[in-house]
Amino acid sequence: MRNLILILILSFGFFSCQEEVFLDLNTVDPMPVIEAVWTDMGTMNYVKLSKSRDFYEEEDNELIKDATVFIQNLNSGLVVPFRYTEQARRYLPLNNARGRKGDKYRLTVRWKDNEYQSEGLLLHPPKLDSIRYEFKDSRLFREEGYYVTLYGDIPFAENNNYRIRIVRNDTLLNSRNDYLLFDDTFGTSILNNGFELAGFPFRANDRVRLELFRLNRDAFDYLNQLVALLFNDGGLFSPPPQNPASNIRLVSGKTEALGYFMVSPVLIETLVISPDLKTSD
Repeated sequence: MRNLILILILSFGFFSCQEEVFLDLNTVDPMPVIEAVWTDMGTMNYVKLSKSRDFYEEEDNELIKDATVFIQNLNSGLVVPFRYTEQARRYLPLNNARGRKGDKYRLTVRWKDNEYQSEGLLLHPPKLDSIRYEFKDSRLFREEGYYVTLYGDIPFAENNNYRIRIVRNDTLLNSRNDYLLFDDTFGTSILNNGFELAGFPFRANDRVRLELFRLNRDAFDYLNQLVALLFNDGGLFSPPPQNPASNIRLVSGKTEALGYFMVSPVLIETLVISPDLKTSD
């Protein structure tokens, strides 16, 4: 009994000595952060520019509003200029310009003495045939609710890197648990067999908007690394946090950029969860 009490006292003393430690991180000059999206739907295309901030800063990133931004179709030579809009707080293409499937595009951003570029191919999308949903009771690791399943076909032998964005009742689900990414690691029949959005329970009368993107590999890898960073808790067994590898290169100047350029087709489906219906064709 005496040994047991001694062990308990030692254990209490060990855990009570823990304290939060803040790392003395090096401070670097702000770097431009570029978030660029180019699709075959004009209203979804934009370029957002901001400045990086230190790890412990809580303020929003400062926006960059005086850059020159354009995207060029490398097949046709057509150049699409972007203009900063205060209302959107980002750069938008003139006339809601959009990409064309099968063409390759180059993003160019010029800011101060620096020029940045990135390229991507606007791939063809997979096929979506139908969307079904079914009510499921609560179980271990599963909430009660309606669960959506996508059916379709992926006919491609390569470049199978996908992201699904979910908008529930006009609110984009964008927490670290909401990045739904998948590739062909387990084959290309994932849509043929039915791809259930397992972590996303919905309620009756929810309005659901699904956006399916087919990404180039470098953009897909960036998002995977971003998710890993969001889940990094800085614990003993976590790797040191680091920025995701950008697919944007410095062409001229001295200041590297963070961020990514995503070129992708997009398939959009909208449905309302009705207790009396389970399929949307």
